[in-house]
Amino acid sequence: MHKTKRITMKDIASLAGVSVATASLVLNGRGKELRVSAATRDRVLSIAQQQQYQPNIHARSLRDERTRSLTLGLVVPEMTNYGFAVFSFELETLCREAGLQLIISCTDENQGQETQVVNNMISRQVDGLIVASCMASDDWYLKISEQIPVVLFDRYIPGSTLPSVFTESTQIVSQLVAPIARQSPDEIYFFGGPVRLSPTRDRLEGFKQGLRQAGVTLRPEWVIHGHYHPSAGYEMFAALCAELGRPPRALFTAACGLLEGVLRYINQHNLPCEPIYMASFDDHYLYDSLSLPIDTVQQDNRQLALHCYTLINQLIQGEKPEERHTSLPGRIKRRIRIAEPDS
Repeated sequence: MHKTKRITMKDIASLAGVSVATASLVLNGRGKELRVSAATRDRVLSIAQQQQYQPNIHARSLRDERTRSLTLGLVVPEMTNYGFAVFSFELETLCREAGLQLIISCTDENQGQETQVVNNMISRQVDGLIVASCMASDDWYLKISEQIPVVLFDRYIPGSTLPSVFTESTQIVSQLVAPIARQSPDEIYFFGGPVRLSPTRDRLEGFKQGLRQAGVTLRPEWVIHGHYHPSAGYEMFAALCAELGRPPRALFTAACGLLEGVLRYINQHNLPCEPIYMASFDDHYLYDSLSLPIDTVQQDNRQLALHCYTLINQLIQGEKPEERHTSLPGRIKRRIRIAEPDS
């Protein structure tokens, strides 16, 4: 007796000339929501009707159980970075309380790896992406945003129309650096990450403004760039100490990862903490316990996570957000006792 072959979703996709993923979106009623074109939706539905396609009720039950909640993808450079770790914790808490799933991947500040992890998330059919990107261009993410919402955080791409959430860096860094520059006008160094990243550019501009406010002329050799890894901070500080024959008198690091490497070198080589003036973007609760006082800029990671969460959900629901680019204020935490001049 001849057994009739059941028409599958793969068959529908093949007949419609689309991927199985696209056919799945359309047949499960999510094609319009995830921006599948009207023509493609009509073609898939028409072929499904012609072929009398019926979904496998058991598979559908299992799928519905898995996909009852939205799934968000979070892409960060590294989880060992304290700032990204706290942000991830805050965002995961918001998602969990709302019944959403959060998938987190790391790029190690590598553009090829970023492409791979984002493609993996898309293949898992995430409903939206929140990305701290190391890309210099938004071309690739603009194409992705035609299918699912994309929100940039921590970094932004100048001129991009992609929604973004980040902490204002330039003005707050200038306020942080100016008093230290007045105490060490002859020598104050800047350790930063790759120049292609907006945090590096913005924090360097704040550093320059802080020096101008203090009446200090920047010397080109004071600005040193590397990567945002602790190992880079260690190597940069080691090279600087070797060049000077001593530790620098004052230093600003553009991220806590760089500062971690600097502190590791200071500890391993038993360098004196006095009279180094140290400042950094990003704070860590352990800085309160160090014998070396460090002035920092604190980011409000809870607010960063809340704004990203709210924005991505608005975009998923097809709502137009009131603001596509959100710049949140930071807060200076002073630990160095510096007598400010009378105003």
